[in-house]
Amino acid sequence: MRCFLGVDVGSVSTNIVLLDENEEILYKLYLRTMGKPIETIKMGLENLLSDFKENIEIIGVGTTGSGRLLAGAILGADIIKNEITAHAVAAVKEFPDVQTIIEIGGQDSKIIIIRNKVVVDFAMNTVCAAGTGSFLDRQAERLGIPIEKVGELSLMSKKTTRIAGRCAVFAESDMIHKQQMGYKIEDILRGLCQALVRNYLANVAKGKELRAPFVFQGGVAANLGIRRAFEEELGEIVQVPKYYDVMGAIGAALLAKNFIKTNSKRTKFVGFKLVNLKYETEMFECKGCVNRCEIVQIYSGKNIIGRWGDKCGKWSNSLKLERYDIAQEAIL
Repeated sequence: MRCFLGVDVGSVSTNIVLLDENEEILYKLYLRTMGKPIETIKMGLENLLSDFKENIEIIGVGTTGSGRLLAGAILGADIIKNEITAHAVAAVKEFPDVQTIIEIGGQDSKIIIIRNKVVVDFAMNTVCAAGTGSFLDRQAERLGIPIEKVGELSLMSKKTTRIAGRCAVFAESDMIHKQQMGYKIEDILRGLCQALVRNYLANVAKGKELRAPFVFQGGVAANLGIRRAFEEELGEIVQVPKYYDVMGAIGAALLAKNFIKTNSKRTKFVGFKLVNLKYETEMFECKGCVNRCEIVQIYSGKNIIGRWGDKCGKWSNSLKLERYDIAQEAIL
């Protein structure tokens, strides 16, 4: 089978998707990055190879996420795109009429405004942890509740308690206080879901024109309580994609397909041999100007296969890696 590979490397998870030439999803994998993106990418490809027994031909590769440059260097990506573009492409494919995309992942949250299938505005929140998946994980662990049950339990609430949601620290201390006062866990959880949605709308979505249809994606979209809270605040139905947790990877694969087909190019994918290769990274400070950029470079053996981090392109462009879309970091 001829397939397109999409890889989304984030701080919390690494997602891998395989699409056939009809854009049907043949395979998806969600792995915890655990601070080891290179090892996680190799593990994902090992799993992919194990499942398909070499009965596939990768004809295009796209990467996205905070680790997209690293993933692109290792894989030999044909196109490297930011998360906004990747998530938007995947959402528009499944919901052509979408106008507002709510995306909440492990460490950050985003809002993407779509008009006529084009991104016209966006915002990201990477400062406060309140509302992200990692914060919900922490609260579930503290309460001794499986994270998968948080949303379900919150929907059992008969009387919501208000939780301070402006800050992760305040939210946690308020939850502890309410527990000590004897509030029911399901009421606290529903209050937490509502607080996190208020935080998102007041910060990430501040000043944005929010229009239906709404699409909610990212790992947190699995939380039924958060979804219900969004619907209550927005007064609209919020749709969740079938593959809500790997939409970035789906978008990367779709972008790879478009790039290969439009440019009639052969993929630069290095092949599954990369699972047996060793990679190392190092960082140095460029002293060429007052910016003092921190340059990251990655080695395969003694060969430098990727560089990034420079604002002027002095180091990244010196490798002349035509397969990378690093210079085109515009949103679209």
